[in-house]
Amino acid sequence: MSPPVAPTGWSRWLVPPAALSVHLSIGQAYAWSVFKPPLESALGLSGTQSALPFQLAIVMLGLSAAFGGTLVERRGPRWAMTVALVCFSSGFLIAALGAATRQYWLIVIGYGFVGGIGLGIGYISPVSTLIKWFPDRPGMATGIAIMGFGGGALIASPWSAQMLDSFGADSSGIALAFLVHGLTYAVFMSLGVLLVRVPRAEGPAKPGGPAPLDGPQVSARQAVRTPQFWCLWVVLCMNVTAGIGILEKAAPMITDFFSDTSAPVSASAAAGFVALLSAANMAGRIGWSSTSDLIGRKNVYRLYLGVGALMYLLIAQFGDASKPVFVICALVILSFYGGGFATVPAYLKDLFGTYQVGAIHGRLLTAWSTAGVLGPLIVNWVADRQEEAGKHGSGLYGLSLSIMICLLVVGFVANELVRPVHPRHHIPAPREAADGDTARHQQSA
Repeated sequence: MSPPVAPTGWSRWLVPPAALSVHLSIGQAYAWSVFKPPLESALGLSGTQSALPFQLAIVMLGLSAAFGGTLVERRGPRWAMTVALVCFSSGFLIAALGAATRQYWLIVIGYGFVGGIGLGIGYISPVSTLIKWFPDRPGMATGIAIMGFGGGALIASPWSAQMLDSFGADSSGIALAFLVHGLTYAVFMSLGVLLVRVPRAEGPAKPGGPAPLDGPQVSARQAVRTPQFWCLWVVLCMNVTAGIGILEKAAPMITDFFSDTSAPVSASAAAGFVALLSAANMAGRIGWSSTSDLIGRKNVYRLYLGVGALMYLLIAQFGDASKPVFVICALVILSFYGGGFATVPAYLKDLFGTYQVGAIHGRLLTAWSTAGVLGPLIVNWVADRQEEAGKHGSGLYGLSLSIMICLLVVGFVANELVRPVHPRHHIPAPREAADGDTARHQQSA
């Protein structure tokens, strides 16, 4: 499947909606916490066990993005979006079979393994194309598309909750909800497959804008050999771990925090909280990434990591005493979480150029795989152990919140260590390469 080249006069503003159709669909992953309580009740699972499909999906997201990044660059966005459609929808169908037959391992394999591959390929499918279409505003361009991944749960969370109310929260109701998800997302993602185009190679995407390969360029193979790549890997891993720990357990967490108060949080209100977090996640992706075009990538990551640690401290100290404090701090953390995802492609473009930025981005997403295990594991495992020790309510989360603060400080330090890439890692400029070929030819003659 060859990449479709845009005809003359094609508007570059048609590309972000194509990316959004895919990212809004695969962003359903952030609504997984809505399914956790019903699965735990219907199949007798612990909080750690019910997090496993989500954790595996995030692991496979990073691995498939890392190993498939170069292939996505070569085959183009339409091929990548098609693969994402097939894997993501199939994952839901397999999970539906697992829920219907009460075979939890099928839910893990379907949603986690097969669906996770769709997440990874779908996530990186438009990134390189968007940066080539918008070389003048890379933060904004990737933010527009990647905000869809954060906003997917804004749609999926209330939609899933409504289906569980209508179909029932038992295994058959969960199976039917998974089935509807798989079929609906297949139709919606096909819009992106049909609409996406790549820019013509002969010039910039916008008259007067910089050329796609303007400035120093670094290949994906060389990028992973630089300290800048690994500093950014740590930055992304720490930021994602801190955010995903709340996001994966959002509904049970807010319920637990206020379970011992005079105004406990209902299941429907908890689902609404998940939707609010999704809105903050989505808004942060476009808002903070666009801000990074103005103040710089390093400065905006200082904000994500430094202020994020302060928000966690406020939750730990005052979260159970005030719902507004808990909700506002969580919303800020999730806006930073989403902003970190949307800003990192532009950060990579600044450091390594556009030559293989999609493949480099794919390799960097292994940090997301690691965080996808660490974040839920820290929060769920600590909560399970604290519950066994007789604690309840907000006491289940005090230790995990302190761990998150420490991780954000580590990420802050890593961001301060980022410097421009040494010229020895750059690929030769086209003119330099041509001059070198000419000189070698004259010498041989």
